[in-house]
This record gives sequence, C-alpha cells and structure tokens, in this order.
Amino acid sequence: MFYSLKNRLIASFVVLLVLSFGTVSMLLFNESRSIVRSYIESSALEKMDEYGSFINMALLQIYDLSSLVYNSDVTKGWDIALSDPGLPAGEKMLANLELSRFLTQTTNNYSGVSSVSIYRPEGLWVSIGNQVVADRAFLEEPWYKDFVKLGNHWVSAHRDQVEARQSKPYQVVSLLLPIGTFEPSPFKSVMKVNVSADFFLEPLKRIHLGDTGTIFLLDEKGAPILSQNEYVSNPETIRKIEAVRSIRSPKGVVYLENNRGMNDIVVFKKLNQWLLVGIVSEEDLYAKLYKLRNSIILFTTLLLLCAILVATWLSYGITKPLSRLASAMRSVQKGDFANAESRIPDEKTVRNEVGYVTSTFRNMVVQLRHHIKTEFELKLLRQQAEYKALLMQLNPHFLFNTLELMSSLSMQQRTADTVKVIESLGKMMRFSLRINEDLIALQEEFKYLKHYTSILQVRFGERLLISMEEEGGADSRQIVKFILQPLVENAVKYSFLHQTVAKVTVRIGIEPDRVRLIVEDNGPGIAEALVQQLYAESRSSQLEHILNTGDQQIGLRNVLARCQLYYGNRFSFTISSMDGDGDGAGDGLEKKGVSPGTRIELVLPVQQVLTNVSK
Repeated sequence: MFYSLKNRLIASFVVLLVLSFGTVSMLLFNESRSIVRSYIESSALEKMDEYGSFINMALLQIYDLSSLVYNSDVTKGWDIALSDPGLPAGEKMLANLELSRFLTQTTNNYSGVSSVSIYRPEGLWVSIGNQVVADRAFLEEPWYKDFVKLGNHWVSAHRDQVEARQSKPYQVVSLLLPIGTFEPSPFKSVMKVNVSADFFLEPLKRIHLGDTGTIFLLDEKGAPILSQNEYVSNPETIRKIEAVRSIRSPKGVVYLENNRGMNDIVVFKKLNQWLLVGIVSEEDLYAKLYKLRNSIILFTTLLLLCAILVATWLSYGITKPLSRLASAMRSVQKGDFANAESRIPDEKTVRNEVGYVTSTFRNMVVQLRHHIKTEFELKLLRQQAEYKALLMQLNPHFLFNTLELMSSLSMQQRTADTVKVIESLGKMMRFSLRINEDLIALQEEFKYLKHYTSILQVRFGERLLISMEEEGGADSRQIVKFILQPLVENAVKYSFLHQTVAKVTVRIGIEPDRVRLIVEDNGPGIAEALVQQLYAESRSSQLEHILNTGDQQIGLRNVLARCQLYYGNRFSFTISSMDGDGDGAGDGLEKKGVSPGTRIELVLPVQQVLTNVSK
C-alpha cells in the first residue's frame, strides 16, 4: 500500500516539510542577519554618497555666490564709498541701495541661498530687499564674535535678524567671509550668506537607518551643523563620533559597543568641509528577525499538520482527471481538436488545481482553433496599428522644434516673424489633427509643406534656399500623409552640416499610374553603407526597430516604413549621393565642379480613393 499515490503523497509532504522548514528555521536567522548587515552597510554608504553629492553641490553654490559678490565692482564701489569720510550721507545711502539691489538679484539666481548680507563694524548692515539698517546689535551676536576672534567661517543652525525681518522664522546655516581681504583680522566689512537649515535637513531626514537610527551632519571640529539636539544631549554619541573622526579613511563602517552590551553600527563619510555620521543599533536592525524566527517555527508545525490532511484529500481527486487530460493532449498532438474537447473532463466534476488546468487546457484548444481561423485578420490589424504608431512619432518631433523657434523669436522681439510662425503652425496643427485620415490629397500635402517651409524661412532667412516644383496635374491623386515634411526637414538639417547656405529642391511628378516625389539637397551625402541598410530594412520590413527608435533618426526611416506598410510591394524608392562617405568629403568634389548632396526619390502608386493597408 505504500506505493499507492495517496501514501506516497503523504510521506513526501511530511519528509519535505520537516527537512526543509527545519533546515530553514536553523539557518534563516544567521543568513538573514548577515544579509541585513551587508545591505545596511552598502545602502547606508550609497545614501551617504548621494547626500554628500548634494552637500558638495550646495557648497559650490554658496562659494560661487560668495565669489560673485566678493569680486563685484558694485561691492568694491560700496566699500570705497562707505570708507570715504568726505562723501555726503545721501551718496552713501545710494551706494547702500545699489548694493542691496545687487544682492537681491544675485540671491535670486541661486535657489539654495536664502539671503546675503554685508555688515560693517560701525553698526551698519545691508541685505536683500532694500534693507539698510543701522543697528549695532549684531556686534554682540555669537557668530560675529567667533568670526572676529577665532576666524570661524561657518555658523551652525541659528536664528538670523535678516530672516526675522522678512517674516522667515526658520533657522539658517551661514558662511562668513571678509570683504576686501582674505584674512578676518583686518577686515572692514563681513559678508554673511544664509542657507535655510531645512535645505540641508529635509533630504537628510529621508535617509533612514532602521527605525531608530540617526544621521548627523558635523563641521570640521565635530560640532553639529544642524539642529540635532540628540547629539548634544548624548555623551555616548559624542564618544563614538570622536572615534570616527580619528579614522583616516574617507568613508566606511565600524562597529562600536554601546552601554547595553551590544554593538552599534556607525557609518561615516568625510566631505570636503563637513563630516556625515550615521548610528544605528543592532537591536533595532534584528528585532524583526527574532520575531520572524518564532513565527517560522509556529507556522512549520501548523503547516505539517495541514499537509497530512491535504495530501490525503488530493490523492482522491488527481488520478482520474489527469488520465483523461493526458488522453485529450494526445488528440491535440495529432491535430484532432474535436475529439480532444470530448475527452476533456467536465468543469463541474473537478474543482481543484487539476480543474483549473483542465479548464485552461479547454480554453487553449478553443482559442487555438479560433487563432488559426483569424490569423490573417489579426495580421492586418497589426499592420494598421504599426502604421498609426509610426505616424504619431512625427507630430511631437516637429512640434518641439517649432516651439523652440517661437521661443527664440519672442526673446528677440521679432513680432512679425512670431505671428507668421504661429499662423503657419496653426494651419499645420489643424491639418495634423486629422489623424483618422491615412490618405490625403496631394495638393493638401503640398500646401502643408509650404506652411512648414515658411517656418524654416523665418528661422534661417537667406541661408536657406528652397524651391518646389510640380509637374503634371494632381487632380484627385492621394498619397500617404506627412511624407514630404520629414524628408525636407532632414535635407535642411544635413545641408547645414556641410554648407553655410542650404539648398533644397522638391519636385512632384504626376504620371498616369504613379506619383514621383523627389527631394534633393546640397548636404554631405549619405554613406553607402547606410543606404544599403535602408534598402535591407525595407525588404525585411523591420518595423519594430523604427517604432522603438524614439527621437533620433526617425525621419527617413519613418517615411519609408509607413509607405512600406501602406503600399506594400507597389512602393519603391531610390537614394543617391554624390558623396558616398557621408563624412564631409564633399570638399574634394566641389573642386572638381561637382556639388555634393543627396537625392531621395519615392515612387507611389496612384490612389484615387481611401484604401486600407495592402494585403
């Protein structure tokens, strides 16, 4: 009886569960602790590197602003004016206001800086917002005394009177620099650059080390830069940070014993000016692991009991349905779908996992038959979807370029040209919104191209020469929309890479059974290898590559792919280039009297009415 399916299932479940969960319960805690430790170390160092980059960027802004103010002629003129005892008070006030406006403009250019002020020992200070105040109170401020006596350039988080006058109650971190000299002792004026403490503190709060871990930002002497009271009130924290400061390595992880007999993980990174230190206890990190270990033991015991019951129940419901299902699979293998459906067990007779497999297999057989029947129709629908995706690549690509041109014209105050571009763009957008129309009249495509070239003429002026010729009557001929504009856009773009004046010619030839579209330019030409690649892509219909191209090089490939989708084998094209290298070798050709450039010719079949994708 042991070899019956029922007994083998029960024995297998018991042995596997006891061995697997027993082994897991013994090894999981130690392995998890090792993984968590490794993850915390690497994650903490990574986060500190990110925050260190943020600090360096902020310091670079502060020093850049300080250098700008320090070396400014406005600052130097103000210092000379206030140092001249013979200068009238009105002239000095004008100098103060001019300096305040300069500080305001400079501060607005740096998002991280809250305010900039300049103080003079006689009790006058000038700040942003036209603040010119005669108040000697700042002479008694600790930051001013430390700068005068000790030469401390950095001030930790504190309240500032300039910020208070502007109704900004937050604390600031400040950089102090003398004006007119690099040494603090003989200074006449001192510049104070304020940065909100929250500017440094907010990103620091988003770095987490466990649930109770803390990260400190310290200056070069080990004092906290930000308002982190837990640092000042905890002597053990100060002791650990002093131990880290003595390490020469720029960053790392050390384990120090705490007063509870366990280790604390200390992660540190030394910045150019400051020190970043994170502290978290192992108790915090591994508390959930202890809870998980106890839960695993309890869960294993309950699961073992349930497994015995489930194995007994499953053994009665698996054998018979599986046999019928295997017979149905053999019929499917032979291609007899009707016989396979009759052999599949009824859904109501099997209601477990085998029933789900049976139901899925039945649906698969039905869908497979349906798929074989409708495969051709699905292929056509896919071609139409690919065509729409290629068409949608063009509109954003051109729109972004035109918006940049309008922005440039507006900045140059070229009102007439701006209006002209807006009108042309509006007509083009009205035309491009007709996305449900795959075919449009050739005259409408030609009119659309004229609107586009009018925008190019505004942009490049006399540097661009575009001629458009039409041979034969277009009458009711229709072509795929947005064919000419991408070709002209590429022609203009690459012509300017080779010539100071771009020359582009567009010719439309109307024949009884086809339409020829020709675009020529005086650019550097297309490499022969690229031309052969385009021919190969057209022959193999590599449309997935075009759909995934994004913003780069979608113009010509997009046009060829859409024509290939719509006209199939009836579409053909030729690409010829006077310079096969495509690498600026046209200089040699010009000396021989031959102009470089590219000629692209598209041959489209005649279309009188709207048609679907070719079969």
